[in-house]
Amino acid sequence: MKGFPDKPNYIIELLEGGVTLEDVIDGHICEQDQVEKSAFVVGDLGALMRQHTCWQSMVPQVQPYYPVKCNSSPAVIEVLASLGLGFVCANKAEVSLVLEHGVPPENIILSSAFKQLAHIKYAAKNGVLHLVCENEAELSKIARLHPEAKLLLQLTTEAHAAETSMPFGFSLKSCRHLLEMAKELGVQVVGAAFHIPSSCQDPQQAYTHALSDARCVFDMGLDLGFNMQILDIGGGFTGSEFQLKQVESAVRPLLDAYFPQRSGVQVLAQPGCFYVASAFTLAVSVIGKEVVTCRWDSLSQGEKNEDTEFLYYMNEGVYGSFSHKLLGNIITTPLVHKVSKASSQERQPVYPSSLWGPSLDQLDQVVERCLLPELLVGDWLLFSNMGTCGLEEFSCVSTCSQLPVYYTISTPDWYEMQEAGVALDSAMKNFSVLQYSV
Repeated sequence: MKGFPDKPNYIIELLEGGVTLEDVIDGHICEQDQVEKSAFVVGDLGALMRQHTCWQSMVPQVQPYYPVKCNSSPAVIEVLASLGLGFVCANKAEVSLVLEHGVPPENIILSSAFKQLAHIKYAAKNGVLHLVCENEAELSKIARLHPEAKLLLQLTTEAHAAETSMPFGFSLKSCRHLLEMAKELGVQVVGAAFHIPSSCQDPQQAYTHALSDARCVFDMGLDLGFNMQILDIGGGFTGSEFQLKQVESAVRPLLDAYFPQRSGVQVLAQPGCFYVASAFTLAVSVIGKEVVTCRWDSLSQGEKNEDTEFLYYMNEGVYGSFSHKLLGNIITTPLVHKVSKASSQERQPVYPSSLWGPSLDQLDQVVERCLLPELLVGDWLLFSNMGTCGLEEFSCVSTCSQLPVYYTISTPDWYEMQEAGVALDSAMKNFSVLQYSV
């Protein structure tokens, strides 16, 4: 994901006196009701701080490196950089963005399966030494263009191969050959990396195999004279505290056995979704509505039955904010912002519904089936956990060139960020703080 289309300076709405994120959303929906009813995003920067605190308390021995591809909004990068995270970049543009926010080159890793020559040269020119290497061709390119690089060999895992159905990284059998090849080319190898996807059904077994293989790679590297000092255990962190506990319980004893603290190995991870998913909420407006009546015969009494299904069309779809649906990701059922004026105050019946984008394309189905109360054109739907979604992409029928992003932070989160050592007046110089008024 390229990130949200931020401007160079950001206004943070400081929530004081019991004002909540819901109040902010209500206020901006009220504003939009008076104009174009454009979709918008609300970003809770405090969620980044809360997730950082959660990570530090549960896995303090693992240094978080944020994968920029998850959400490259400059506001996100600025906050995470000020919190001291490292960054994993996939290309030249991401490296440039991170460097612009004052991240030291030694805290950046360039990682992609097939790196363009210009990107390797840019890394070398700007002192980014740590690169992930996934095949022989990459090793040859790096040796030629960035001989001072320090490589992490990407190990394949069964869990990741099963998810992608594609070969990914080196097998344990081929690592000895790659290490010998790196030795001949004069390139330093300083560690290994692997990835266990969050969809893995047996994380205990997956991490056991991966960390055992990584230990073997470290031993082979040490035998060849390499200074093996970095282990990257990848991503696969959903943002759920429960899931993080599961991973931590699987990983901690294995790290103690294979890479104890006395070994001096720096252990990294890539919690991208974990940090940003919950920080952003997307608000969209219903711009169209169709009613479909399905009739069928009852098998028991021969009576005629019918069911009403609603098709709702929104001002954002899969060719815009929900582009990740085209990659097979599931969009969860949204919250209805408020009951339409035609409805009573009592609990409303719900109906089978489907949600569509504005293009009238058959592929532009955001949610295939869900249960919602009957909505009116002009009602609003709220999609949470949109921090890793492609909100920078817009439908060809959108009326605006950018989705507005409104940043907020509560007073307790603001003070906690300061207590964490974030110098808001210097490290976060692109922010202006205004008190939110209802």
